[in-house]
Amino acid sequence: MPTARQSRAGVINCDLGMSKPFDIELERLTSQASYSEIARGVAAGQRGTFFLETFGCQMNDHDSEKVAGLLLSRGYQQVETPEAASLILYNTCSIREKAAQKVFSRLGEYREKQNEGKVIGVLGCVAQQEGEEIFERAPWVSLVCGSASYRKLPDMLTQLEAGNQRVTGLDTDTDATFETEVTRRDNPWRAYLTIIEGCDKACSYCVVPFTRGPERSRGSDSILKEVRQLAELGYSEVQLLGQTVNSYADPTPRKMRFSELLLAVADVQGVRRVRFTTSHPSDFTPDIVEAIEEQPKICDHVHLPVQSGSTRVLRAMQRTYSREVYLEKIAMMRDANRPIAITTDIIVGFPGETEFEFEETLSLLDEVQYDNLFSFKYSPRPNTPSLSMSDSMSEEEKGRRLAVLQDRQREIQSAKNARLVGKRFEVLVSGKSRRENQWSGYTTSHRMINFASQERELLGTYVQVRVTGAGPNSLLGDHAV
Repeated sequence: MPTARQSRAGVINCDLGMSKPFDIELERLTSQASYSEIARGVAAGQRGTFFLETFGCQMNDHDSEKVAGLLLSRGYQQVETPEAASLILYNTCSIREKAAQKVFSRLGEYREKQNEGKVIGVLGCVAQQEGEEIFERAPWVSLVCGSASYRKLPDMLTQLEAGNQRVTGLDTDTDATFETEVTRRDNPWRAYLTIIEGCDKACSYCVVPFTRGPERSRGSDSILKEVRQLAELGYSEVQLLGQTVNSYADPTPRKMRFSELLLAVADVQGVRRVRFTTSHPSDFTPDIVEAIEEQPKICDHVHLPVQSGSTRVLRAMQRTYSREVYLEKIAMMRDANRPIAITTDIIVGFPGETEFEFEETLSLLDEVQYDNLFSFKYSPRPNTPSLSMSDSMSEEEKGRRLAVLQDRQREIQSAKNARLVGKRFEVLVSGKSRRENQWSGYTTSHRMINFASQERELLGTYVQVRVTGAGPNSLLGDHAV
């Protein structure tokens, strides 16, 4: 599954936290609608204002781009605070218990807003998970809409305007989730593109099959058409998304493999970088590594969640592979003729995890030497098999294990990054510091570099940067002219 991150409010921020007014973004749209369609909707301004806060992963970010595009094209105007909005929307994540709790905490902050004439809606995974029970927990909510129902959102809002008190859209098994009439892009250089929705893997701890439904893949012809349109609009980096993106199964007669799709996207004129997330180990095959070796435009970074270093725990998690099989996938990448950065997800404190099994996870870190990881304490989720497992480990012990794991990984990252000092990397510049002459961006291997340059305008350009310093989470450098 894509890695969960913190929430983003109003105009969805870029990776470096730099926001911009939404009217600037109207010039950067996908092909489902022209600039004029959204411009006419905004100019009309007849539907009121909306505030949209996003919790979760890259797929939630992209879903919010679709929602914003639909609303803008119908005359709504986006604002940056809930106080200024007539429509308050929360696009939610339920992968972790803490994320779901944060949503209900946010709803509690605005329980009086309905009395002020504001419409409050819950979108995304928590909406799908809780359904109409949200109305019981938060009676001031009027709209509940899952991610597969966003195309219906305008009709749902029309129902509310007509006087309906509560409206829901809770589809799961539909291909309509891939395309909306228009998508408002929030990053001016990188475009997200969902190629597969849902999941069939049925991990015992994971709520995604329930909230996102079964796997549905988008046709390769539709994907490539949109990539070409994105390139024509000036997007140079395309990131393919899916809960298990490499499980992609082309539904068209062409039956394009995932690796073939990567190569086809990279062949589109104007595309300079191709990323993909998140991969599942069971479907990570040699041809994917071969594609990365063959085509420099396919970024040298793979996010391959392992979740645990213990084969017994992996079986309890229903992860469909063993430690040994996972390490075979790692070996494929380490043997490639091009260095590949590897990141992962790990859960500590899964029901029944012993101290020895936790040590197996630590030893996996030592063996793989990940470039980064996202780690979490196990939390039980609704409608998952792990709910019936005995979860006797205290939160304190889970927290201790998480801290030990993160400390070990920090040591690994510090040592790996230190070895990069003196090397040069191509960087897509995506951030400018308030400090004079300070910029930031990402390498193809998804390492962040903060660097100095005397150039006056670098945003959106690709530059060579020489690494001059390193920390556990980022690099320092100078513009190598």
